[in-house]
Amino acid sequence: MSVSDVIKKSVVDMFSGQSTIGSVEICMRLIISALLGLYVFFVYKHEAKTAFYSKDLNITMAGLSVVISALMVAMQSSILVSLGMVGALSIVRFRTAVKNPLDLMYVFWAITNGIICGVGLHWLAVLVCAVMTGLVIVLQLVPNARASSVVVLRTSQAVDWDEVIVILNKYGKHIKEKARSSQRGGVEVIFELTTSQQDELMEALDQFEGLEEIHVLSHDGEYRV
Repeated sequence: MSVSDVIKKSVVDMFSGQSTIGSVEICMRLIISALLGLYVFFVYKHEAKTAFYSKDLNITMAGLSVVISALMVAMQSSILVSLGMVGALSIVRFRTAVKNPLDLMYVFWAITNGIICGVGLHWLAVLVCAVMTGLVIVLQLVPNARASSVVVLRTSQAVDWDEVIVILNKYGKHIKEKARSSQRGGVEVIFELTTSQQDELMEALDQFEGLEEIHVLSHDGEYRV
C-alpha cells in the first residue's frame, strides 16, 4: 500500500466517522469530567458570596464540564461532526446576565476542564484544578482596603455645619459632603468619610445640639444576606 493510499484511507475514515477512541476511554473521559465538575461545584458553593450565589448557575457549571467533554470526543471522531458543531455553536447567543464578575472565572474553569478532559489530558485538568484552588484561597486571604462610611444627618433646626465638620474631622478623615437637600423645613446632609471610631463618632454627634437623626452606614465592599 502506497503513501497516497494511506492518506486517502485516513481522509475517508475521518469523513465516515470512524473513531479511534475506544468506549472505555470515552467513559473514562466523561467520568473524570463529571468528577472535576463536582469539584468546581463544591469550590464555588464554598467561596461564592452569599448574595450572589445561584444554585442553578452552580449546577450548570458542573454539567458544562461533561457536555464540553462529550463535544470534544465527538469532534475528534469525525470532521463532519466538527464542522457541524462549529456551525451550530456559532449561531447560539447566550443573554443570561452574570451578577458577579467572579462567576465568569468559574464558568471558564468548568469549560476548560471539559475541553482538557475531552482530549484525554486528564493530568492537566487535575493540575489546573489544584492551581486554581490555591489561587482562589490565596486571593481570598488578601484583605480589602477600608471602605468609606456614609453619615446621614437630618435636622429641622439651624445648625452650624462647620462645627459638625470639626467633629467629623476629629474621628475620621477624607471628609466629603456628598449631598444636601431640604424637605418641608428639614435639612438632610450626607457626608462621606473614612473612620475606625464609629461608636465615638456617633456619641459625639448625638451630643451635638440640633441634630435630630443620625445614621452611619458602612460596608466592606461586599454585601452578604
